[in-house]
Amino acid sequence: MNKKIWGTIGVLTLFTVFAGVHESVQTSQHKAMPKVAILQFMKHPALDDINKGIYEGLSQAGYHEGKNVKIMYENAQGDQSNLKTMASKFENANADVSVGIATPAAVSLANTITDKAVVFAASTTPIQSKLVKSYNHPGGNVTGVSDQAPLAAQLKMMKKFVPNLKNLGVIYTSSDDSASIQAKQMMNLAKKAGLQVKPYTISSSNDLNQTAKQMVANSQVDAVFVPTDNTIAGAMPTLIDSTNAAGVPVFPTVDTMVKDGGLAAESINQKKLGVQTGKQVARILDGKQPKDIPVGFIKKGDLVVNKAQLSRLGLTLPKEYNQAKFVK
Repeated sequence: MNKKIWGTIGVLTLFTVFAGVHESVQTSQHKAMPKVAILQFMKHPALDDINKGIYEGLSQAGYHEGKNVKIMYENAQGDQSNLKTMASKFENANADVSVGIATPAAVSLANTITDKAVVFAASTTPIQSKLVKSYNHPGGNVTGVSDQAPLAAQLKMMKKFVPNLKNLGVIYTSSDDSASIQAKQMMNLAKKAGLQVKPYTISSSNDLNQTAKQMVANSQVDAVFVPTDNTIAGAMPTLIDSTNAAGVPVFPTVDTMVKDGGLAAESINQKKLGVQTGKQVARILDGKQPKDIPVGFIKKGDLVVNKAQLSRLGLTLPKEYNQAKFVK
């Protein structure tokens, strides 16, 4: 075999090696751009804050949109049929991690996507909602961060703000599993504390005006507790119109609901919850399996007080809570 033939073979060999390296680099670059899909249940400041926090958590973990991660986003506007359609869209897009903001979005994703990671943000009762088997060992393709409120601290706070509290109204959306469970947990705590509890349910925001008026009529309740309820959160002004007219304070669990007219809450910081969720997503992108990532919790609530409501209702800030954060 002469030198010319050997030279040709050498050139072909180098070309083949180069082509293989080039293809390997292209493949590596393609894999370096994973897809994260975010499905938000509805438009609301609390859920919007969680969404912002997810981006921030990803960024803190080294994942920046458009640089080394592609982020898809959909908002179902509170429509169950939209949730199903959007979950299927994420499945067809083969997203590496799909994130559900609020329980309905997370459940829709978990029911649709079974072979890729699903992360929930702000599911109050993820075990009862069948998203995970346990908090420490989720066991499947789903994990996330819960927004369970510190209910015992909330009840203690309500009794300080309303010293003569005897009758507690609890209002929630019957079809919202997380809100229903949290409402029942508060009712049990309140009964053990010697309070009379009066539950009221709605099926949609259209029921809220009539139910709220019924609840506060004839001084039936001294205060109202609202769990983490997306439907009521989106219609807080309707509830507050009725309770203010009757001079009854409302105690929600979320800071944005305090801003919308609630009196006070031992509130979970929604932005921090989102940041924690984003970091969980990053761990999965780094190779960790959801089944091995324990469910996260925000361990300490922040007391948030609506100063204008405090004045409007003729109440005073208990001295134990003089470090509270005021909102207008």
